[in-house]
Amino acid sequence: MAKKKKMPTTPRTATPDGPATLKDLLSSEVLDKLKAQSDALKTEENDRKEAARKAVEDERKAEQKRLENDFGHLLENSKQDWHNFK
Repeated sequence: MAKKKKMPTTPRTATPDGPATLKDLLSSEVLDKLKAQSDALKTEENDRKEAARKAVEDERKAEQKRLENDFGHLLENSKQDWHNFK
């Protein structure tokens, strides 16, 4: 089997005379507003995820507490080897 020859990759350089990007076309004020709006949306999304995670955790803790008070559940899930507790 012949080995594959690797072609050397040359990094592409940005041409200054290339097409204008959206960042070049927008004013700095508009860019600042868009960045601020983006940051606000990200923090809102993180807050929403944190609230959902906390709600799930609280629900899990409440269910665990309810099961700890349920004698039938404790009896079913306890070890049957009582020799260790003599």
